[in-house]
Amino acid sequence: MPDDEIDLEAAARAEAEAAINALWVQYKGHATDEVRERLILHYSPLVKFVAGRVAAGLPQSVEQADLVSYGIFGLIDAIEKFDLDRGFKFETYAISRIKGAIIDELRSIDWVPRSVRAKARAIERAYSKLENELKRNPDDTEVANELGLTQPELDHTLSQISLTGIVALDELLGGAGGGEPGVATVGDTIADGANDPVEAFEVDEMKRLLADMINRMGDRERLVLTLYYYEGLTLAEIGDVLGVTESRVCQIHTKAILHLRARLSEPA
Repeated sequence: MPDDEIDLEAAARAEAEAAINALWVQYKGHATDEVRERLILHYSPLVKFVAGRVAAGLPQSVEQADLVSYGIFGLIDAIEKFDLDRGFKFETYAISRIKGAIIDELRSIDWVPRSVRAKARAIERAYSKLENELKRNPDDTEVANELGLTQPELDHTLSQISLTGIVALDELLGGAGGGEPGVATVGDTIADGANDPVEAFEVDEMKRLLADMINRMGDRERLVLTLYYYEGLTLAEIGDVLGVTESRVCQIHTKAILHLRARLSEPA
C-alpha cells in the first residue's frame, strides 16, 4: 500500500477517534438524549459481537436478535456509568456490561431445568473428590463410576449440560477483574493500566491458575479449549481437526469446563 494511502487512513482514524472523544466530553458535560443516541449507534456493533459469542454456546431455540436486544440495555448502562477519568477504553468496559445484561436476562427466563444444573454440580463434585483421592486427573470411567452411571449415560449427561450454555469458560473469570460475578472474560482481564496492584495481582494469579489447570488436562480436553478459546474455531471445525462429530467435541468441551470449575471451587 502506498505511503500516501496509509497516511490518509491514519488521518481518518485519528479524525474519527477525535470525534468520538468530543462526543464523550459533550455527553459527560451535558447529557442529552441526542448525544446518547449517537453514542449508542456508534458502539452498537459491540452488542452484536458479544451476542454472537454468547449465542455460540446456547440452544438454537434462543434467537440472537433477542440477545442483541438484551445487550442494548447493557450498552446503555455502560454509557451512563462510564468514567472518562479512569483512563481505559470504553470498549473493554462495555463488553463486560453488555455480556452481563445478556446473561442476567437469560437467567431471569430460567429456561435451564433444575435437574440439569444439579447434574452439572454433581459432576463438578465428582471431579473434585476423585482428584483429591487419586492425586491426578480422573478418566471418564472413574467419573462415571463415582456418579453411578455407565459411560453412555455420562456422555448423555454431558450433552444435556452442553445444551444449556451455562458452562462457558469466561464465566470462570467472573469477579477476577470486574467485581461483577460472571461477566468478566479473559479479554476483559487483560489489561488496563489503571488497575491497582492488588487487582492486577488477582488477574495474573487467575490466569496462572487456569493455565496450570489446562496444561494438566488430557490432550483432547486441552486441545479443544485451545482451539475454541484461543484460535477461535467453531465446535464443528474442531470436530474436523480431531476427526470426531461436533456433538462429541461439545461433550469434551463441557467436561473440560466442569473440570475447571471444580478445580477453581476448591479451597485454596
